[in-house]
Amino acid sequence: MLNLKFSDGLIPVIVQDTRSKDVLMMAWANEEAVQLTQKTGFAHYYSRSRKKLWKKGEESGHFQKVLRILADCDEDCLIYEVEQTGAACHTGHATCFFRTLDGTVIGTKVFDPEKVYGKKGH
Repeated sequence: MLNLKFSDGLIPVIVQDTRSKDVLMMAWANEEAVQLTQKTGFAHYYSRSRKKLWKKGEESGHFQKVLRILADCDEDCLIYEVEQTGAACHTGHATCFFRTLDGTVIGTKVFDPEKVYGKKGH
């Protein structure tokens, strides 16, 4: 196993769709999240705002089956290559990268987040 470099206990994870090669999202993982991902085959992350581990799809049902994990040359960033169920973004878009810098929406909306998460402002 590589000697992954966690900064303040976290490592950035870029998530890429294995079929389309689209970048779906970026999230943070701690060592436990990486280990759970390896053990279960499903993406786990660490929420900095909620200060807890979470499994992608635990609320929405939009899971990420991880087919491969890649580490960069410095061992301080990961890529999860995944099969995405439904949408990756909590806003309902297929990917979190659905806007240009001027705010133009270029992505596809897959679901209504209020119907999935309620009004709790995920």
